[in-house]
Amino acid sequence: MDIKDIFSKLGLDEKSLNSGSLEVFTPVDGSKFASLKTDSAADADTKIAAAVEAFKIWRTVPGPRRGELVRLLGELLRKHKESLGALVSYECGKIYQEGLGEVQEMIDICDFAVGLSRQLYGLTIASERPGHKMREYWQPIGPVGIISAFNFPVAVWAWNAALALVCGDSIIWKPSEKTPVTAIACQKLFEEACKQFGADAPKGLSQLLIGERDIGEVLVNDKRVPVISATGSTAMGRIVGPKVAARFGRTILELGGNNAIIVAPSADLNLAFQGILFGAVGTCGQRCTSTRRIFVHDDVYDALVPRLKKAYAGLSIGSPLDAKTLVGPLVDKLAFDAMEKALAKAKAEGGEITGGGRALADKYTEGYYVNPAIVEMKGAADNVQEETFAPILYVFRYTDLEEAIARQNDVPQGLSSSIFTRDVLEAEIFTSEAGSDCGIANINIGTSGAEIGGAFGGEKETGGGRESGSDAWKGYMRRMTSTMNYSKALPLAQGITFDTSES
Repeated sequence: MDIKDIFSKLGLDEKSLNSGSLEVFTPVDGSKFASLKTDSAADADTKIAAAVEAFKIWRTVPGPRRGELVRLLGELLRKHKESLGALVSYECGKIYQEGLGEVQEMIDICDFAVGLSRQLYGLTIASERPGHKMREYWQPIGPVGIISAFNFPVAVWAWNAALALVCGDSIIWKPSEKTPVTAIACQKLFEEACKQFGADAPKGLSQLLIGERDIGEVLVNDKRVPVISATGSTAMGRIVGPKVAARFGRTILELGGNNAIIVAPSADLNLAFQGILFGAVGTCGQRCTSTRRIFVHDDVYDALVPRLKKAYAGLSIGSPLDAKTLVGPLVDKLAFDAMEKALAKAKAEGGEITGGGRALADKYTEGYYVNPAIVEMKGAADNVQEETFAPILYVFRYTDLEEAIARQNDVPQGLSSSIFTRDVLEAEIFTSEAGSDCGIANINIGTSGAEIGGAFGGEKETGGGRESGSDAWKGYMRRMTSTMNYSKALPLAQGITFDTSES
């Protein structure tokens, strides 16, 4: 796949992609393939102001009509799925099949949002006062700021944008400075959808902010943006959350994960093997839902773990654009250094390491390909508290399910979790109030690969936010309670008497 051909198919102008100071490098071989013009604080102010004006118009467009714009966007994504998927692969390093899968997520959330556009429903609530009706409405809230991470450079935007748009909001997107070119491609597709949609789509409905952390801070601090949806590290969330809260804004935070799988004695080991392998090495371990830890029962440890080690030794590592590749590169040298540091720490603590280290260094001197690592942690009380965004799988033995669940939960993060078991009681315990404390708790599937129909997000230091399906749409709207009196009296609630009659 030639990058120039990809640009051409997506309508990207090479000259405009090489007209600024923000250098963009592909993880494939470390080469620079774009230099983008960045937005200044004044540019951001202008774009936010435009989003405010667009919102004032867009909120009055009927919900099903707003859904039509998202439908058109979904159709354009279908048309350009292969090219956009290839660009995702080239810019962030995930294999082409995962790039295609990410664009499919965008298509799916558009479909979901189109249906949702006719179901933005409220409630009718029983009033305690005679001759009164109480209702609950959901109203558009305003411009929604979207801050996305490099590892899912387009799907996370779509999760937020599709819902915000049908809810009547305008959107402002600050993509990762590591993956801004895919954002430009998506913005062009959105603008084409608006053109097809017609005059009902106001100018400035979707804005794109290109730059580094400083331009994101402008978005976060602006009180004209009532909702900030931010995906990234827990460290980022510690900054964004308080800043938005200080101005009484709302955040949807989707942060770090330290996800675990429990493999019970009754588990189908073929399923467990597949779920663990993809969860641990998919996207080169750079998913927030990547499998970081597994707790394997003593009875099946020796049947499963050697099989995983053998599979790791035979993984096809290489260019993510090669159809035979299963593991592409880490995003950059910083990610590689973090992996090396984590493995050194694990070894110092007594971990037994299989794999690890740089791969293909002779072929890709500036591309950071690695051998995924398995780390067997021998100490019964050992755990891993920090997330390393790399393909490191920590392996622990267990004998008691309650102990395994407690150790799974004994980390600051709470995104995704899974148990492989054929025992219905174990499955019910895992998903009970005394079970997994994560936002996602799967049975007989891995920790990654969430579908758009369910709300996505987690607890504790994962941030508590929810995106995508279920009732996540409520995060992009404001709630209004309305009581109407259709009687000729004015009784007060709680039976309060306030006699104003003249004596």
